Amino acid sequence: MIFGPFKLILRIISLVISIVIIYFAVTFVQVWLTGHEHSTRHAQAILVFGTTEDNGTPSPELRARLDQALALWHKDRAPWIAVTGGKRPGDQFTEAGVSATYLEGKGVPSSKILVGAGTNTWQNVATVVPKLAAQHITTVLTVTDPFHEDRAMAISSSQGLTPFPSPVRNSPTVKHSLWKYYLKETFGVGIGRIIGYGRFSSWFD
Repeated sequence: MIFGPFKLILRIISLVISIVIIYFAVTFVQVWLTGHEHSTRHAQAILVFGTTEDNGTPSPELRARLDQALALWHKDRAPWIAVTGGKRPGDQFTEAGVSATYLEGKGVPSSKILVGAGTNTWQNVATVVPKLAAQHITTVLTVTDPFHEDRAMAISSSQGLTPFPSPVRNSPTVKHSLWKYYLKETFGVGIGRIIGYGRFSSWFD
């Protein structure tokens, strides 16, 4: 009988661990599936999430996202493009500014580009939401890397937008240690759902 409480504690610990494993396994599958879903819906704007720029020019990863946005825009899937992303340490240019310049060079009128900022996913959305609201925009096609699509959509939704997935098909990022990115995003989505994406972004993103 003396070992009874210890067995109960072990069973409880085992149950909790099992629940956690199942929870993150299901989350991983959801992140993976969302990253391979391409909506055919039209929206009011295309929301491009920022990533690194290279001294005033888009990095290959950012260019892939912008080219995806351009393809959607030319197909009349949305009349507006919103770009996001701020400065990293040592940068002279913002990701959003570089993105806007790139799109203008490809023929998108500056009057149809909304420029945000932000150094993480939550801030990316938060900085552009007021500008979207000023144009009465609530539906967006979210353009980012496949592994990031689920969290990007969740954060967009939590800030009042209705997102539809449009993950980049040919991002250079997917060629390098892709499993690490999916594991990171599984953790981000799993924890973000529990504590809130805004709090998660301020702590980890």
